[in-house]
Amino acid sequence: MNATPPPAMPPPATPPPPTPQGADRSATASIRVGVLAPLSPPGWVEAGQHLLAGAELAARDVNDAGGVGGRPLELVVRDTAADPQRATAAVAELAGLGVAGVVGEYHSVVARAAAAEADALGVPFLCSSAVLDDLTEEPTEWVARLAPAQSYGWRIYADALLDAGHRRVAVAAEPSVYWASGTRVLRDHLAPRGGTVVELDARALDPAAVCEALVRHRATALLLLVGFPEPAVSIVRAVRRDARLAEVAVGAPAGQPEFAEWAALLGDEGAEVPFLRYLPERLTPLGVRVEAALRTRLAGEPSFVAYEGYDAVLVLADVLRTHGVDRAGVAAAWSRVATPGTRGTVRFSRPAGSGVWQWAWPPVRVVDRDPGRPDRFRVLRTG
Repeated sequence: MNATPPPAMPPPATPPPPTPQGADRSATASIRVGVLAPLSPPGWVEAGQHLLAGAELAARDVNDAGGVGGRPLELVVRDTAADPQRATAAVAELAGLGVAGVVGEYHSVVARAAAAEADALGVPFLCSSAVLDDLTEEPTEWVARLAPAQSYGWRIYADALLDAGHRRVAVAAEPSVYWASGTRVLRDHLAPRGGTVVELDARALDPAAVCEALVRHRATALLLLVGFPEPAVSIVRAVRRDARLAEVAVGAPAGQPEFAEWAALLGDEGAEVPFLRYLPERLTPLGVRVEAALRTRLAGEPSFVAYEGYDAVLVLADVLRTHGVDRAGVAAAWSRVATPGTRGTVRFSRPAGSGVWQWAWPPVRVVDRDPGRPDRFRVLRTG
Protein backbone atom coordinates (compact mmCIF):
# COMPACT_ATOMS: atom_id res chain seq x y z
CA MET A 1 0.00 0.00 0.00
CA ASN A 2 1.86 2.98 -1.20
CA ALA A 3 0.75 5.81 -3.43
CA THR A 4 0.85 9.58 -3.69
CA PRO A 5 -2.33 11.69 -3.78
CA PRO A 6 -4.40 14.84 -3.59
CA PRO A 7 -5.77 17.64 -1.40
CA ALA A 8 -4.05 18.62 1.79
CA MET A 9 -5.81 18.55 5.11
CA PRO A 10 -5.13 20.97 7.94
CA PRO A 11 -2.82 19.52 10.59
CA PRO A 12 -4.52 17.92 13.60
CA ALA A 13 -5.17 20.05 16.63
CA THR A 14 -2.38 20.49 19.16
CA PRO A 15 -2.74 17.90 21.93
CA PRO A 16 -3.15 18.82 25.59
CA PRO A 17 0.02 19.26 27.67
CA PRO A 18 2.08 16.07 27.87
CA THR A 19 2.22 13.68 30.76
CA PRO A 20 5.89 13.26 31.71
CA GLN A 21 7.36 9.90 30.74
CA GLY A 22 7.30 7.49 33.63
CA ALA A 23 4.97 9.66 35.73
CA ASP A 24 2.25 8.00 37.79
CA ARG A 25 -0.79 8.02 35.52
CA SER A 26 -3.17 6.24 37.85
CA ALA A 27 -5.03 9.49 38.43
CA THR A 28 -5.04 10.48 34.75
CA ALA A 29 -8.55 10.42 33.32
CA SER A 30 -7.70 9.18 29.85
CA ILE A 31 -5.48 6.53 28.30
CA ARG A 32 -3.57 8.00 25.40
CA VAL A 33 -3.14 6.12 22.13
CA GLY A 34 -1.09 7.50 19.27
CA VAL A 35 -2.44 7.41 15.70
CA LEU A 36 -0.25 7.77 12.61
CA ALA A 37 -1.85 8.59 9.25
CA PRO A 38 -0.95 10.42 6.02
CA LEU A 39 -3.15 13.51 6.24
CA SER A 40 -1.30 15.86 3.88
CA PRO A 41 0.58 15.49 0.57
CA PRO A 42 2.62 13.80 -0.65
CA GLY A 43 0.84 11.20 1.47
CA TRP A 44 -2.29 9.57 0.14
CA VAL A 45 -4.68 11.89 1.95
CA GLU A 46 -7.92 10.05 1.21
CA ALA A 47 -6.47 6.83 2.63
CA GLY A 48 -5.34 8.73 5.72
CA GLN A 49 -8.79 10.22 6.18
CA HIS A 50 -10.40 6.79 6.02
CA LEU A 51 -7.88 5.31 8.44
CA LEU A 52 -8.49 8.14 10.90
CA ALA A 53 -12.28 7.93 10.54
CA GLY A 54 -12.14 4.25 11.49
CA ALA A 55 -9.83 4.88 14.42
CA GLU A 56 -11.97 7.73 15.76
CA LEU A 57 -15.17 5.70 15.46
CA ALA A 58 -13.59 2.80 17.35
CA ALA A 59 -12.42 5.11 20.13
CA ARG A 60 -15.91 6.55 20.40
CA ASP A 61 -17.45 3.07 20.57
CA VAL A 62 -14.93 1.94 23.21
CA ASN A 63 -15.64 5.02 25.30
CA ASP A 64 -19.42 4.70 24.90
CA ALA A 65 -19.08 1.16 26.27
CA GLY A 66 -17.27 2.37 29.40
CA GLY A 67 -13.75 2.89 28.11
CA VAL A 68 -10.86 0.80 29.39
CA GLY A 69 -11.35 0.00 33.04
CA GLY A 70 -13.57 3.06 33.32
CA ARG A 71 -11.00 5.33 31.67
CA PRO A 72 -11.67 6.81 28.22
CA LEU A 73 -9.32 6.40 25.29
CA GLU A 74 -7.80 9.62 23.98
CA LEU A 75 -6.41 9.51 20.45
CA VAL A 76 -3.33 11.64 19.82
CA VAL A 77 -3.12 12.01 16.04
CA ARG A 78 0.03 12.76 14.07
CA ASP A 79 0.22 13.40 10.32
CA THR A 80 3.09 11.50 8.68
CA ALA A 81 2.59 13.04 5.21
CA ALA A 82 4.17 9.83 3.80
CA ASP A 83 7.51 10.94 5.25
CA PRO A 84 9.53 8.29 7.13
CA GLN A 85 11.44 10.95 9.11
CA ARG A 86 8.19 12.57 10.23
CA ALA A 87 6.93 9.17 11.32
CA THR A 88 10.09 8.52 13.33
CA ALA A 89 9.82 11.90 15.03
CA ALA A 90 6.11 11.35 15.70
CA VAL A 91 6.70 8.01 17.44
CA ALA A 92 9.41 9.57 19.60
CA GLU A 93 7.08 12.45 20.50
CA LEU A 94 4.19 10.10 21.27
CA ALA A 95 6.45 8.01 23.47
CA GLY A 96 7.29 11.15 25.44
CA LEU A 97 3.60 11.97 25.76
CA GLY A 98 3.10 8.67 27.57
CA VAL A 99 0.92 6.83 25.05
CA ALA A 100 0.12 3.22 25.89
CA GLY A 101 0.65 2.29 22.23
CA VAL A 102 0.56 3.55 18.65
CA VAL A 103 -1.69 2.41 15.81
CA GLY A 104 -2.10 3.20 12.14
CA GLU A 105 -0.09 4.21 9.07
CA TYR A 106 -0.88 3.41 5.49
CA HIS A 107 2.37 3.80 3.52
CA SER A 108 4.70 0.84 3.89
CA VAL A 109 8.04 2.66 3.92
CA VAL A 110 6.65 5.07 6.52
CA ALA A 111 5.30 2.26 8.68
CA ARG A 112 8.71 0.59 8.56
CA ALA A 113 10.33 3.74 9.95
CA ALA A 114 7.66 3.97 12.65
CA ALA A 115 8.13 0.31 13.56
CA ALA A 116 11.89 0.74 13.89
CA GLU A 117 11.47 3.68 16.27
CA ALA A 118 8.77 1.90 18.26
CA ASP A 119 11.04 -1.10 18.64
CA ALA A 120 13.97 1.10 19.72
CA LEU A 121 11.89 2.99 22.30
CA GLY A 122 9.84 0.06 23.60
CA VAL A 123 6.46 1.38 22.42
CA PRO A 124 3.79 -1.10 21.22
CA PHE A 125 2.92 -0.40 17.56
CA LEU A 126 -0.08 -2.00 15.88
CA CYS A 127 0.29 -1.34 12.16
CA SER A 128 -3.13 -1.15 10.55
CA SER A 129 -2.55 -0.96 6.80
CA ALA A 130 1.05 -1.25 5.55
CA VAL A 131 1.94 -4.57 3.93
CA LEU A 132 5.70 -4.57 3.24
CA ASP A 133 6.98 -7.99 4.38
CA ASP A 134 10.08 -6.65 6.11
CA LEU A 135 8.30 -4.22 8.39
CA THR A 136 11.29 -4.48 10.73
CA GLU A 137 14.89 -5.41 10.01
CA GLU A 138 15.04 -7.78 12.97
CA PRO A 139 12.31 -9.73 14.78
CA THR A 140 10.62 -7.67 17.50
CA GLU A 141 8.01 -8.22 20.18
CA TRP A 142 6.84 -4.61 20.06
CA VAL A 143 5.17 -4.61 16.64
CA ALA A 144 2.01 -6.33 15.40
CA ARG A 145 0.18 -5.94 12.11
CA LEU A 146 -3.39 -6.32 10.83
CA ALA A 147 -2.78 -6.01 7.06
CA PRO A 148 -1.52 -9.10 5.23
CA ALA A 149 2.12 -9.30 4.23
CA GLN A 150 2.73 -8.13 0.66
CA SER A 151 4.04 -11.53 -0.45
CA TYR A 152 0.79 -13.16 0.65
CA GLY A 153 -1.63 -10.74 -0.99
CA TRP A 154 0.36 -10.14 -4.16
CA ARG A 155 0.70 -13.87 -4.84
CA ILE A 156 -3.09 -14.03 -4.82
CA TYR A 157 -3.09 -11.14 -7.27
CA ALA A 158 -0.57 -12.97 -9.48
CA ASP A 159 -2.87 -16.00 -9.52
CA ALA A 160 -5.71 -13.75 -10.70
CA LEU A 161 -3.50 -12.60 -13.59
CA LEU A 162 -2.78 -16.21 -14.51
CA ASP A 163 -6.48 -17.11 -14.26
CA ALA A 164 -7.20 -14.35 -16.77
CA GLY A 165 -4.61 -15.72 -19.17
CA HIS A 166 -1.89 -13.12 -18.67
CA ARG A 167 1.65 -14.42 -19.11
CA ARG A 168 3.35 -11.28 -20.46
CA VAL A 169 2.96 -8.68 -17.71
CA ALA A 170 4.48 -5.20 -17.67
CA VAL A 171 4.83 -3.05 -14.55
CA ALA A 172 5.13 0.73 -14.73
CA ALA A 173 7.02 1.40 -11.52
CA GLU A 174 8.55 4.31 -9.64
CA PRO A 175 11.61 3.85 -7.42
CA SER A 176 10.49 2.53 -4.03
CA VAL A 177 11.30 -0.36 -1.73
CA TYR A 178 7.59 -1.16 -1.73
CA TRP A 179 7.19 -1.23 -5.51
CA ALA A 180 10.46 -3.17 -5.95
CA SER A 181 9.28 -5.74 -3.39
CA GLY A 182 5.94 -6.10 -5.18
CA THR A 183 7.64 -6.58 -8.55
CA ARG A 184 9.83 -9.29 -7.06
CA VAL A 185 6.81 -11.12 -5.61
CA LEU A 186 5.06 -11.03 -8.99
CA ARG A 187 8.11 -12.22 -10.91
CA ASP A 188 8.88 -15.04 -8.46
CA HIS A 189 5.29 -16.27 -8.60
CA LEU A 190 4.73 -15.92 -12.36
CA ALA A 191 8.06 -17.24 -13.65
CA PRO A 192 7.60 -20.92 -12.61
CA ARG A 193 4.20 -20.82 -14.34
CA GLY A 194 5.52 -19.49 -17.64
CA GLY A 195 4.93 -15.81 -16.96
CA THR A 196 7.30 -12.90 -17.50
CA VAL A 197 7.45 -9.46 -15.93
CA VAL A 198 8.84 -6.48 -17.84
CA GLU A 199 9.76 -3.41 -15.79
CA LEU A 200 9.06 0.05 -17.22
CA ASP A 201 10.60 3.04 -15.45
CA ALA A 202 7.66 5.39 -14.84
CA ARG A 203 10.05 8.23 -13.97
CA ALA A 204 11.87 8.01 -17.30
CA LEU A 205 8.86 7.26 -19.55
CA ASP A 206 5.90 9.55 -20.11
CA PRO A 207 2.48 7.91 -20.69
CA ALA A 208 2.93 7.86 -24.47
CA ALA A 209 6.30 6.12 -24.09
CA VAL A 210 4.71 3.59 -21.73
CA CYS A 211 2.20 2.77 -24.46
CA GLU A 212 4.98 2.30 -27.00
CA ALA A 213 6.81 -0.04 -24.63
CA LEU A 214 3.65 -2.11 -24.13
CA VAL A 215 3.32 -2.58 -27.88
CA ARG A 216 7.02 -3.40 -28.26
CA HIS A 217 7.00 -6.02 -25.49
CA ARG A 218 3.60 -7.45 -26.55
CA ALA A 219 2.39 -7.21 -22.97
CA THR A 220 -1.16 -8.32 -22.24
CA ALA A 221 -1.38 -6.61 -18.85
CA LEU A 222 0.04 -3.43 -17.33
CA LEU A 223 0.27 -3.00 -13.56
CA LEU A 224 0.49 0.49 -12.07
CA LEU A 225 3.14 0.57 -9.35
CA VAL A 226 3.12 4.35 -9.24
CA GLY A 227 1.80 7.28 -7.27
CA PHE A 228 -1.78 8.53 -7.36
CA PRO A 229 -3.22 10.68 -8.84
CA GLU A 230 -0.14 11.15 -10.99
CA PRO A 231 1.26 9.49 -12.94
CA ALA A 232 -1.37 6.75 -12.48
CA VAL A 233 -4.29 8.72 -13.94
CA SER A 234 -2.37 9.88 -17.02
CA ILE A 235 -1.08 6.37 -17.74
CA VAL A 236 -4.56 4.86 -17.50
CA ARG A 237 -5.98 7.46 -19.87
CA ALA A 238 -3.16 6.97 -22.38
CA VAL A 239 -3.54 3.18 -22.43
CA ARG A 240 -7.35 3.27 -22.61
CA ARG A 241 -7.25 5.69 -25.56
CA ASP A 242 -4.59 3.83 -27.58
CA ALA A 243 -6.36 1.61 -30.13
CA ARG A 244 -3.34 -0.69 -30.30
CA LEU A 245 -3.81 -1.54 -26.62
CA ALA A 246 -7.54 -2.27 -26.66
CA GLU A 247 -6.93 -5.80 -25.35
CA VAL A 248 -4.35 -4.83 -22.71
CA ALA A 249 -5.61 -5.17 -19.15
CA VAL A 250 -4.69 -2.53 -16.56
CA GLY A 251 -4.24 -3.41 -12.89
CA ALA A 252 -3.33 -1.64 -9.66
CA PRO A 253 -2.62 -4.20 -6.93
CA ALA A 254 -1.88 -1.57 -4.27
CA GLY A 255 -5.51 -0.47 -4.20
CA GLN A 256 -5.72 2.93 -5.89
CA PRO A 257 -9.15 2.18 -7.45
CA GLU A 258 -10.64 1.53 -4.00
CA PHE A 259 -11.09 5.22 -3.31
CA ALA A 260 -13.69 7.69 -4.58
CA GLU A 261 -11.03 10.00 -6.01
CA TRP A 262 -10.10 7.33 -8.56
CA ALA A 263 -13.66 7.10 -9.88
CA ALA A 264 -14.05 10.88 -9.81
CA LEU A 265 -10.92 11.44 -11.91
CA LEU A 266 -11.23 8.53 -14.34
CA GLY A 267 -14.93 7.78 -14.63
CA ASP A 268 -15.59 4.84 -16.96
CA GLU A 269 -11.89 4.62 -17.82
CA GLY A 270 -11.21 3.65 -14.20
CA ALA A 271 -13.36 0.51 -14.38
CA GLU A 272 -11.92 -2.98 -14.89
CA VAL A 273 -8.69 -2.20 -13.03
CA PRO A 274 -8.23 -5.10 -10.57
CA PHE A 275 -6.79 -4.38 -7.13
CA LEU A 276 -6.36 -6.04 -3.76
CA ARG A 277 -9.11 -5.43 -1.25
CA TYR A 278 -8.93 -6.67 2.33
CA LEU A 279 -12.62 -7.25 2.99
CA PRO A 280 -14.60 -10.49 3.39
CA GLU A 281 -17.63 -11.47 1.37
CA ARG A 282 -19.71 -10.52 4.39
CA LEU A 283 -18.75 -8.27 7.26
CA THR A 284 -19.31 -9.49 10.81
CA PRO A 285 -22.37 -8.13 12.65
CA LEU A 286 -20.03 -5.57 14.22
CA GLY A 287 -18.73 -4.72 10.75
CA VAL A 288 -22.25 -4.13 9.43
CA ARG A 289 -22.91 -1.63 12.21
CA VAL A 290 -19.53 0.02 11.71
CA GLU A 291 -20.13 0.27 7.97
CA ALA A 292 -23.28 2.30 8.51
CA ALA A 293 -21.55 4.65 10.94
CA LEU A 294 -18.53 5.08 8.65
CA ARG A 295 -20.78 5.90 5.69
CA THR A 296 -22.16 8.79 7.68
CA ARG A 297 -18.72 10.00 8.78
CA LEU A 298 -17.20 9.74 5.31
CA ALA A 299 -20.29 10.71 3.31
CA GLY A 300 -19.67 7.70 1.12
CA GLU A 301 -18.62 4.06 1.04
CA PRO A 302 -15.87 3.22 3.54
CA SER A 303 -12.73 1.64 2.14
CA PHE A 304 -11.00 -1.39 3.63
CA VAL A 305 -8.53 1.10 5.17
CA ALA A 306 -11.31 2.53 7.36
CA TYR A 307 -12.06 -0.95 8.74
CA GLU A 308 -8.35 -1.48 9.37
CA GLY A 309 -8.27 1.76 11.37
CA TYR A 310 -11.30 0.69 13.39
CA ASP A 311 -9.98 -2.80 14.10
CA ALA A 312 -6.55 -1.47 15.13
CA VAL A 313 -7.99 0.71 17.90
CA LEU A 314 -10.46 -2.00 18.91
CA VAL A 315 -7.71 -4.62 19.26
CA LEU A 316 -5.41 -2.33 21.21
CA ALA A 317 -8.25 -1.34 23.54
CA ASP A 318 -8.98 -5.02 24.11
CA VAL A 319 -5.34 -5.65 25.02
CA LEU A 320 -5.29 -2.66 27.37
CA ARG A 321 -8.50 -3.82 29.00
CA THR A 322 -7.27 -7.35 29.65
CA HIS A 323 -3.52 -6.85 30.19
CA GLY A 324 -3.18 -3.30 31.52
CA VAL A 325 -1.58 -0.16 30.15
CA ASP A 326 2.03 -1.05 30.87
CA ARG A 327 3.84 -1.00 27.51
CA ALA A 328 5.82 -4.17 28.11
CA GLY A 329 2.64 -5.94 29.15
CA VAL A 330 0.90 -4.84 25.96
CA ALA A 331 3.74 -6.15 23.79
CA ALA A 332 3.77 -9.44 25.68
CA ALA A 333 0.04 -9.88 25.04
CA TRP A 334 0.01 -9.93 21.21
CA SER A 335 0.06 -13.73 21.16
CA ARG A 336 -3.06 -13.89 23.35
CA VAL A 337 -5.24 -11.56 21.28
CA ALA A 338 -8.60 -12.93 20.12
CA THR A 339 -10.67 -9.84 19.32
CA PRO A 340 -13.89 -10.03 17.27
CA GLY A 341 -13.41 -7.30 14.66
CA THR A 342 -15.28 -5.94 11.68
CA ARG A 343 -13.85 -8.54 9.26
CA GLY A 344 -13.36 -11.54 11.52
CA THR A 345 -11.67 -12.48 14.78
CA VAL A 346 -8.17 -11.02 14.99
CA ARG A 347 -5.47 -13.35 16.26
CA PHE A 348 -1.73 -12.81 15.95
CA SER A 349 0.91 -15.41 15.18
CA ARG A 350 4.43 -15.58 13.75
CA PRO A 351 4.20 -16.86 10.17
CA ALA A 352 7.45 -18.18 8.72
CA GLY A 353 9.74 -15.30 7.87
CA SER A 354 7.73 -12.68 9.75
CA GLY A 355 9.59 -10.42 12.15
CA VAL A 356 6.38 -9.06 13.70
CA TRP A 357 3.17 -10.41 15.19
CA GLN A 358 0.84 -10.90 12.24
CA TRP A 359 -2.87 -11.49 11.72
CA ALA A 360 -2.53 -14.49 9.39
CA TRP A 361 -4.57 -13.80 7.50
CA PRO A 362 -7.22 -11.12 7.06
CA PRO A 363 -9.62 -11.59 4.13
CA VAL A 364 -8.01 -10.93 0.73
CA ARG A 365 -9.92 -10.48 -2.52
CA VAL A 366 -9.07 -9.26 -6.00
CA VAL A 367 -11.79 -6.89 -7.18
CA ASP A 368 -12.41 -4.21 -9.79
CA ARG A 369 -14.97 -1.55 -10.55
CA ASP A 370 -17.84 -2.87 -12.66
CA PRO A 371 -17.68 -1.32 -16.15
CA GLY A 372 -21.49 -1.21 -16.21
CA ARG A 373 -21.63 0.46 -12.77
CA PRO A 374 -18.24 1.98 -11.84
CA ASP A 375 -19.61 2.77 -8.37
CA ARG A 376 -19.89 -0.99 -7.69
CA PHE A 377 -17.17 -3.59 -7.21
CA ARG A 378 -16.89 -7.07 -8.70
CA VAL A 379 -15.04 -9.92 -7.00
CA LEU A 380 -12.58 -11.63 -9.37
CA ARG A 381 -10.75 -13.90 -6.94
CA THR A 382 -10.81 -14.71 -3.24
CA GLY A 383 -7.63 -15.58 -1.37
